[in-house]
Amino acid sequence: MGVNRRPSAIRVEIGELVLDGFHTDPARVATAFERELARLVREHGVPLAANGAVSVEALTGLPPLPAGLSARRLGQELARAVHEGLSGHGEVTP
Repeated sequence: MGVNRRPSAIRVEIGELVLDGFHTDPARVATAFERELARLVREHGVPLAANGAVSVEALTGLPPLPAGLSARRLGQELARAVHEGLSGHGEVTP
């Protein structure tokens, strides 16, 4: 009998986010980013890690973000772009 189980814990570590061309409070961006990424991972998981642990050095090829966003909105949009990368979109450097 097959059981569709979700992992009991998912850990995503991001060493560095580089934001060029944005003039907003980095702490507020980080807070919004963490909240949105946590929500997305809770709701949708991390598809790249569906078969077990995975380590990704970099995600590239993600969509550009408009420079005029508020700190909150920038954090949310950045989290969505990163989650898209963790879902198999964009280029992954292992």
